[in-house]
Amino acid sequence: MKEQDKIPTSKGARTGRFLKTGVQIGGNYLKHYAKKLVNSETDENDLHQANAEDIYDALSELKGSALKVAQMMSMDQGILPEAYADRFSLAQYSAPPLSYPLVIQSFRKAIGKSPNDIFDSFTQKAVSAASMGQVHQAELDGNKYAVKVQYPGVKDSLQSDLKVVKPLAARLFQLNPSDIEHYVSEVATRMEEECDYVLELERGSGISEACAHLDNLVFPKYYPQWSNDRILTMDWMDGLHLKEFLATNPSDEIKQQIGQAIWDFYDFQIHTLHELHADPHPGNFLFTQDGKVGIIDFGCVKKLPTSFYNSFFKLTEKDILNDEDKLDSALMELKFYEEKDEQELKTFIFNTMSEFLELLGRPFRESPFDFGNLEYIEKIYAMGNKYGKDKKIRKIGAGRGPADAIYLNRTYFGLYTLLHKLGVSVNTERK
Repeated sequence: MKEQDKIPTSKGARTGRFLKTGVQIGGNYLKHYAKKLVNSETDENDLHQANAEDIYDALSELKGSALKVAQMMSMDQGILPEAYADRFSLAQYSAPPLSYPLVIQSFRKAIGKSPNDIFDSFTQKAVSAASMGQVHQAELDGNKYAVKVQYPGVKDSLQSDLKVVKPLAARLFQLNPSDIEHYVSEVATRMEEECDYVLELERGSGISEACAHLDNLVFPKYYPQWSNDRILTMDWMDGLHLKEFLATNPSDEIKQQIGQAIWDFYDFQIHTLHELHADPHPGNFLFTQDGKVGIIDFGCVKKLPTSFYNSFFKLTEKDILNDEDKLDSALMELKFYEEKDEQELKTFIFNTMSEFLELLGRPFRESPFDFGNLEYIEKIYAMGNKYGKDKKIRKIGAGRGPADAIYLNRTYFGLYTLLHKLGVSVNTERK
């Protein structure tokens, strides 16, 4: 994979790259419609493929929050066209890495020394590269370490990137920018925290200690003496990412063990700690042949306020769909209704949320639950497509509901998808 010798860091250079991509996409559409004039049955897959490649190439060059958005979108398989989901999934751990000289320069600027002055060895090529940083393997006195190096300029460009992305996202999904302001603010807060490796070290150490009693989970030890806000050093952990792991054809028993461990990990975090590792994409886990799961990234952690937690999990109670008053009250608490709403609109929101809860809430009502059921996951994708195109939903606005739900919802969606890929049935009873 080609390495990058530099990253555009100035506001002008980054905005210019966004604009260049917009021109490329416009050209792709012109080519597509020209072909369609000749052949009305021209497939849109080629258009999606070209757009996905151009967008990903730009975002992977810019890195930071721009590439993080692609990484988040890659989890929306079944909602995004397949070409986008497949291309954007590279941002999970296979993004184009920085060149070795730029890594040494970044490390020296952050720590004051070259990694070769600290460790006996330090790999010249990154072992993985994602949206905010890349990982190198180091050795000292026979011990192996994973050293995460943040990309230069990531934190400084975050706000300016989001200012460009917000109107583009609003236009793409036909939303009023003001309707998504509190959502953008929540995303910005989480991304700012991901840029602080000292905070990640503290959270990773805390959650690892709190979850140490859970079966079949493995956590790295962190090393503050070789870490700061832009460098994070931890134990090296062996294992495979999900795609590579499944290619080894593990037994159903091992997959079942792994699936249960992942569910229990999230169940304990959410319901006992009231905070969670909120980025469950495949790049953040390592799987071993004996059924252990390594948790390797705590950059994105979401704390759940008590009032939000209490209201949100009323929606998962087994009798909620049979108690209209209880559901209506929970939707009111979660601000899905507004004072100006007429009864017809409230009824529409109530019925829509009932449909969502009937489908998405099944794992909370049925235990064990079979996440490997293809029909179930396809129904989730179909419902997402249906309401994503619903003009009435768009007219209501995207600002309904609490911003605190963004990362919790994404976590559950990522968890469902991960368990589906494993093809497992897990015990979902709250422990």
